Amino acid sequence: MVLQGTGGPCLTAVLDAVRLEPGADVAAVTTVQIREVIERLVAAGQWQPGDPEVLVVLDAGYDAPRIAHLLAGLPVEILGRLRSDRVMRRLTPPRVYDPKGGRPPKHGGEFVFGDPATWGVEQAVTTTDTRLYGKATAQAWDRLHPRLTRRAAWLDHDGPLPIIEGTVIRLVVEKLPSGGVNKPVWLWWSGTGATPDDVDRCWQCFLRRFAIEHTFRLFKQTLGWTKPRLRSSEAADRWTWLVIAAYAQLRLARPLATDLRRPWEKPALPNKLTPARVRRGFRNLHAKTGSPAGAPKPSRPGPGRPPGSKNGRRALRHDVGRVLATGEAFSRPAHHKVGTKPRRTGQEETVREGTGLA
Repeated sequence: MVLQGTGGPCLTAVLDAVRLEPGADVAAVTTVQIREVIERLVAAGQWQPGDPEVLVVLDAGYDAPRIAHLLAGLPVEILGRLRSDRVMRRLTPPRVYDPKGGRPPKHGGEFVFGDPATWGVEQAVTTTDTRLYGKATAQAWDRLHPRLTRRAAWLDHDGPLPIIEGTVIRLVVEKLPSGGVNKPVWLWWSGTGATPDDVDRCWQCFLRRFAIEHTFRLFKQTLGWTKPRLRSSEAADRWTWLVIAAYAQLRLARPLATDLRRPWEKPALPNKLTPARVRRGFRNLHAKTGSPAGAPKPSRPGPGRPPGSKNGRRALRHDVGRVLATGEAFSRPAHHKVGTKPRRTGQEETVREGTGLA
C-alpha cells in the first residue's frame, strides 16, 4: 500500500507490503490494509468527525465496488478505474402493475460504456484547461451500479446480493504528453449526487496516482527490487522490506540532499527533488551523518563450499499459473484474449499502459 503525499511530484510513502498467495482474494486483502490505515489515522487524531472522507484511488486491477461495499461504515471514498467494456445498471424502476404477474425487476436499464446511445443525460459536465493534457472534459452519471451474480467473490455471500451505487465518470483529454493514442478513461466513484467540484476532484486525484507508478519504477530500476533471484518467498519478503527501508531513507533525506543534476535536467528546489536525484547526493550526506553503530571489526570470510563440489540443496520451484479464490485454475475469458474484439465496446478501449493515462 502506497500513500500519495502533497509535497511535490513523486513523493509517496510506502505503508505496507503483502505477498499475495495463490488464490488470494485481492479485494479482501486490500480492504484489510485500508481498514488498518483508517483506524491508525483516527487513533492518531489525523481524521476527526466532520473532516472530509479519505479518498482511496485504485487502478483497474481492483474491484472498486466490492471494496467500497466491504468498507461500508468507515469514512472512506473509493475511486477506481474501470475497463471500457463494462456494463452498469441504473436505478430500479418503480414497480408497475403487470397483469401477467412475475417478479418485479431488480435492476434498471443498461449503461454500456461502448454504446453512447445508452448513456442518457449527464449528472455533471466539467471542462478544464490543463498544462500537460490540454482541455480535459469529464462527464458524470449518477447512481449506477454493477449487476452482481453469485460467482467468484460473491459465491458464498449470505442473503441477497447488494446493490452498490456510485457515480461513473468519463474523462477525455485533448492530448497526451507521450504522444500515445488518446482514448477515454472510465472511473467509478463510490459517492452519489456528484457536483462539478466533486467530478474535478475525482479525476485530478486519479491523475496524481501516476506518482505511484514512478515509485515502483524506482524500486525496480534504481533500488534493485527485482534483481535478486531468491529461492524462498520469506527471503523475497525480507528483501522487499529492505528496499522499502532504503526508500524511506531517501524520502527523509530529501530536504538535506544537494541537487547533483545532469546537464540536461532543470534545477529543482531541495524540497522538490525526486528520490532518484536524492540518491545521487546521498553518499555525500551519508558521510557527514552520525551513526549509533560502532566501527566494523576486521574478519575473514568463511571457507564456503569446497571447490569442485555441487550444491546439494535443490532450489524450490513454484508454478506460475494463477489460482482463483475458489481453488480452480484461472483461464482468460475469450473476449479478453489478444486478437479478439472486446465485448460491447464499440470504438472505445481501455487506455493502455504507457499512454500517459494508464
